[in-house]
Parts: sequence; C-alpha cells; structure tokens
Amino acid sequence: MPSPALVSWLFLGASLVGAAFTAAALQRPRRLRAFVVPYFLGAWLTSELAMHHLAWQAVATVAFVAGGALGVWPGMVALAIAFASWAGLVELQRRAARAESAYRTALTEGALGFAAVGERTGHVVRPFTMRHPRVERLRDLAYDDAHPRHRLDVYRPRVRDGLRPTLLQIHGGGWMIGRKDQQALPLMYHLASRGWVCVAANYRLSPHATFPDHLLDVKRALAWIRGHGADYGADPDVVVVTGGSAGGHLAALLALTAGDPSLQPGFEDVDTSVAGCVPFYGIYDFLDRHGERGRESMRPFLERYVMKCSPEQEPERWEAASPIARVHAGAPPFFVIHGTHDALAPVEDARHFVRLLRETSRQPVLYAELPGAQHAFETFHSLRTRHTLRAVTHFAEHVVAARTAPRPLAVPGG
Repeated sequence: MPSPALVSWLFLGASLVGAAFTAAALQRPRRLRAFVVPYFLGAWLTSELAMHHLAWQAVATVAFVAGGALGVWPGMVALAIAFASWAGLVELQRRAARAESAYRTALTEGALGFAAVGERTGHVVRPFTMRHPRVERLRDLAYDDAHPRHRLDVYRPRVRDGLRPTLLQIHGGGWMIGRKDQQALPLMYHLASRGWVCVAANYRLSPHATFPDHLLDVKRALAWIRGHGADYGADPDVVVVTGGSAGGHLAALLALTAGDPSLQPGFEDVDTSVAGCVPFYGIYDFLDRHGERGRESMRPFLERYVMKCSPEQEPERWEAASPIARVHAGAPPFFVIHGTHDALAPVEDARHFVRLLRETSRQPVLYAELPGAQHAFETFHSLRTRHTLRAVTHFAEHVVAARTAPRPLAVPGG
C-alpha cells in the first residue's frame, strides 16, 4: 500500500492537473501561438463538460483523502487547490447557462421571440450519445461521381408524411480534415426528430484541393438536394445551410454567392440560393483586414495549403474567399453564433462580419455571442448545446414559415 506521503504528492499532482484544465477554460486566450491547439482541447472539453470534470475531481479527492493524503502538508495544499478548481467549474457551468439569455436576446432583437422546443435532456448526462429513436440515417450517397469525397449522409424521420424542410450541414476542420459524420450531430438528430431532413456532405480537402474546390463541392451537394432531395423526403425549395469553423466559412459563402456561374461549373442553371444561414464560429475574413489576429495570422497556413498563392499574387481570389467581401443587400437571413473565448476563430472577426451584414442586408441578421464558449462548443451534448438546439430550431422554423407562408392576393387597382 502506498505511503501517506506518496499519496499526498499524487493528490497534489492530480489537483494541479484538474486546476490547470479549469483555469484554461476560465481564461480568454491571448497570444497562444504554438500552444493554441493543446490549450483549445483542454479548455473546450472542460468548459462544455464542467460538471463531468467536477465529478471526476471529487471522486479522486475522496479516494486520495481515504488513502491518507491529508496527513502530509502537500495533501492539504492539494485539497485547497481542488476546492478552488471546483468553484471555477461551477462558474463555467453558470457561463454555459447564460447561453440561454444570449440566444433569447438575439432572437428577440430579430423580432422572432423565443419559445421552448422539446429536446432530450438526458443527453446532457450522456454527452456523446447521438442517435434518436425517431431518426434514421442513410449513409454515403453520391452527390457527384468526380471524387470519392463526393458523398453525403441523410438524416430523416422514420415516419414520413410528404416533403420536409431541409438542413445542409457543412463540416469544419481547417479545410484539411473532417468528415460529414463528426460534427453537428446533436443539431441534425434534433431537427430530424422534429420532421426535418438533414443532409451532411463531405467535400474535397486541402492540400490536394485548392480553394474554391471546397465551395464548389458544397454547391454540388446543394444541387443534389435540388435534383434528388425529394426522393428522400427533403423539400428542395426550402434549404437552410449551417456549418462550423471552416464549415461556417463555407456556409456563409454558399449563402452569399447564390447563382454565381463561376462557382457552378457544369450546373450553372441550378438554383443555389438558401432560405437561411446559421454559421457557427466561422472564419469570415481571409485577409484579416481589421488586424484581429496579429501574429497569429492564418495567412501562412492559407497561402501554403488552401489558397496556394499569396494575397499579393492573386488579391481577387483572396477577396472572393472572404465572406465579409461577399456581403450584399440580397443576402438571406443569417443567424451568426460565436463564443467569447474562441481560441481558433477570434470573436472580433464575427463582430465585423455581423456589423457589415446588418448595414447591408435587407433580411434579418441575428447574432448570439455566447459567454465563455470555446470553438466547437456544440459538437456534443452539453448545457450550452441544449440552449443552442432550441435557438437554432426556433430560427430555422421561423425562416421556413416565412418562406412558405402564402402571399396575399393582389387586389386589382390596389
């Protein structure tokens, strides 16, 4: 059996590890540079699973105390650190709960109101349980034959009664990694359980693909919905697009470039407009024209792997790749969602994008800035995800209702 001294030092080490995760999630990232990815991973999981972290830290504390850790001074220090960590985890949960207020404000300001919609609350306890008994998934349908990545999945109600509104989900991953079955699963299963048909598409990835290959593929997936969605119960005329990170970037570009023939080679006549757009923690400005990234600029990465050129060599292409440069008065309704503590996509970038959209677009532009939220916060079930499902569902169903509402008949001479 380990000696009390050894148990005490082990308790101190475990407490410091737990406190480090808590501290990372509490702090807004600044100038992380090479440490941004490990910081993000720790802060992300802790901020979304704060009560799970508290549970394992409490269990570990009880075990160490039972092993005699408090008989030596490091054990007493470890206990104090553990208590401080628990207080921080409670604060993280409070911040997650404030997402409801942020969403309520965004929807109310957009004149949409805010009402509860049903969700399976047990998933907060089991965050990685995704399936829903009322939803079926059809895998690996080809939306084009030109590349193995041209595949999509369809999530739809098991009981179908005509055509249903459609969600097109675009995965993130820095334009270089990621798959259609890795992100937005809580949202897709939730909407499908309410009668939606959700389509999640792969697209070609860099460095083999060069922008705008990624966007062209997303448009091909939308063209597939227009031509074949009805065969799977999807209403091809009512499509809302969403995506996170690089997927948020592509979703915003898709919504802002409808009908651009240069981005629809071979299917120029297909209607690629959408009824609404919900980008999560997206990248909206490749040129960083407001200087928000500083030394953490994405430019070297984009030059080498995604764009394959510099802004000086082809400024038009870099402009065309930036959603903020594509904003126009005819943009569809937007609901932009971003976290204040995002380590990978600065929240200031979203603010600039929303400000320009609101100044330019004739349609509603909603913006929810979530206190304490990290990048990829809604990838699995959590308290913040629960509020997100409610808000996005409310927005999407409002957009659909506005799109499908009968227009008043014109009165002769009126």
